[in-house]
Amino acid sequence: MATYEAEQQRDLVAGASLEDLNPASFSFKDINWKEFPWWFVALVVIAAGTLTVILLSPSFNEAFMTIIPGIGVTVSATLLAFAFAVMLGLITGLGRISDKVFPKNAATLYVELVRGVPMLVLIFFIALVLVPGLVRGSNALGISLFEAGVLSENNFLSSLSIRDIPMFARAVIALSLTYGAFLAEVFRAGIQSISKGQMEAARSQGMSYGQAMRYVILPQAIRNVLPALGNDFISMLKDSSLVSILAVRDITQTARLYAGHSFRFNESYVSLAVLYLTMTVSLSLVIKIIERRMATNDR
Repeated sequence: MATYEAEQQRDLVAGASLEDLNPASFSFKDINWKEFPWWFVALVVIAAGTLTVILLSPSFNEAFMTIIPGIGVTVSATLLAFAFAVMLGLITGLGRISDKVFPKNAATLYVELVRGVPMLVLIFFIALVLVPGLVRGSNALGISLFEAGVLSENNFLSSLSIRDIPMFARAVIALSLTYGAFLAEVFRAGIQSISKGQMEAARSQGMSYGQAMRYVILPQAIRNVLPALGNDFISMLKDSSLVSILAVRDITQTARLYAGHSFRFNESYVSLAVLYLTMTVSLSLVIKIIERRMATNDR
């Protein structure tokens, strides 16, 4: 019995967070060293060592301070694109499970098109082909409405110029459309993970399909997919570096420009890597904490 209780205590210590441990009864002998997150210790050591070099070396410090202002662009582009991608993904995910022919096939076509093209190519296509094409289409629509007497001559649609759409907005649109397809599959899997009996029970209570989906199915599905959404947010943060090819001044573009005119490639790209590593690891820890809290609440 004593051995069994000791094993239970060791397992509890290995899986508990720091705030769950009792300092009075805590002992390093109780830690399951095989399950200890050595990878996290290694990441902390690497990040701390690199930050120390950046702070002590004038050349590294100069590169780091030059790149930091681009964080605002990176974070804002990621947040905006992810917000639009979540809405687009939810709508597309609902279309994927629809019994109606057009919504289901339109949603499936969108998902397959995006999944079949590399992200870098999609960013080029959306920013330099699709967005200008939509602007030209709006110009033609504005002219047609003017000729029909619906709008004035200098209406917004006909006067819109391709140059009026900044590259930052095109980058956000590209990331939104790309990740909207990925999130659609996340939402589809989350909705399908809910038992069909939930829908049948809601419909038996007099709810319409839309009401049952809104009040019964979606709240449970969204709760199930929250960890996956968090992981996709981290992936989008990393993939936002691709918008630098559109000359958007994020941290990647800023690092490239600094390295190009100073020829300090080591300083530039080491600082850039540390910034991304710090942001992604911090977000990963936040997601793990949320997952643990959700699991605790479920119990």
